Formats: sequence, structure tokens, C-alpha cells
Amino acid sequence: MNENSTIRLESLKKTYKLGAVDVPALREISFEVFKGEFVSIMGPSGCGKSTLMNMIGCLDKPSSGKIILDKIDTENLNDNELAIVRNRKIGFVFQMFNLLPRLTALENIELPMIYAGKNKIDREKASSQILEAVNLKDRATHYPREMSGGQMQRVAIARALINHPALLLADEPTGNLDSKSSVEILKILQNLNNNGMTIILVTHEPDIASYTKRKIILKDGNLVEDQTLEQVKIQ
Repeated sequence: MNENSTIRLESLKKTYKLGAVDVPALREISFEVFKGEFVSIMGPSGCGKSTLMNMIGCLDKPSSGKIILDKIDTENLNDNELAIVRNRKIGFVFQMFNLLPRLTALENIELPMIYAGKNKIDREKASSQILEAVNLKDRATHYPREMSGGQMQRVAIARALINHPALLLADEPTGNLDSKSSVEILKILQNLNNNGMTIILVTHEPDIASYTKRKIILKDGNLVEDQTLEQVKIQ
């Protein structure tokens, strides 16, 4: 495994059982994402994107194959150990924001640090700093109902970054946003990547994927294309 690798998938398979029928969702998926890359995973509905995201995010286990995340082989980890890896190594950004409505922006951002056992002073200091990084310092005491979709997604990004993860995993992060807010979120992700953050973005929209530097395309559970931005431009 390359020293600069953030995540490596080796012959990843996922098969679901529907009664007596085996339904393959992922078929022998192998690729590596290196530190500082900004990668989009694309494909039509039912191609395996969500299943792959769940595997990469240690939310589900493959039927066979390996996932090595920031030099940790996750194959034999139990559920508690996987939860620790998720909290320490992965920041999640979802289409539906997943903010807790009764908590302020600052309190939502602090949640991963609470799970990590950080003290209140450190939590508040780090949360304030990261709110400023996503241009939301003036919304620290606001509740989700008092914010726009774009502002809620920025809070979600801040929360995902608070524990300094090795990987930011964004699942259709602009799916519930208007075009202006979508561009704002994508530019924030680009800026984070320019500052060294490794990002995997799951999307079915080519214009969203165009903000990334590499495209991995799935079809029927197979990896059918893996292109860098330079290759796309040449074509």
C-alpha cells in the first residue's frame, strides 16, 4: 500500500439476499484514493454508488474484499471498533444535512468532539474556529430552522471537519440546494481540497462531478471508468 494512500479497496464485493436469490450490488471493485485527492463517484441510480459509499464509510461490511482506511485494515473490526474508526477518520456530509433541530449550529458542530471525549473549552474553541472557516461565525447560536439550506450544509461540513478526519465523504451534498447554494458548497469543498483535505463526493450529476479532479464511474455494480481531470480534458 502506498504511504500516501488514504483509502484502498481490494476486490470489494457486496451481495444482498432476496429470499433465495443473490443480488450483486458491487462486483470486484478495486481502487485507491491518495491524500489530497478530490474524487467523484458517479453512475445512474442502482449502479452501486450508495452501497459503495456505505462500505467506504464503514457503515456496512462487504461480502468479500478489503478496505484499508488510513493504514487501518477494517476487515476484522467489530461494530464498536468500526464506530471508533468512523468518528476519528471520516467526516460525513449528507444530502439531508442531518443536523439536530434542538441544537444550535455551534452545538451541532461539537457533537463529534463530545463522542471523542473532548472537554467543553476545547470543543467551543474548535467549533468557533471552524464556523469561521465556513463563513458562518454570525450563525453560531442559530438553530437549523433559522438557517437556509446552504447555511445548514455549511454547518454540516464544519461538523464533519471538527475531528480532523483523514477523509471527507460527501453523499449528494447539493441534492437539496438551489443552484447558487450548490456552487457555494462546491467551492468550499474545492477550497478544503486545495488545503490538503481528501474528499470523495458521491453524485449522479456530471456538472457537480466537474468540480472534482478525478471521476470514478460505476455501472451495474462494476467500475467502468476511472478518469483524472486531465484525461477528461484531453478527450
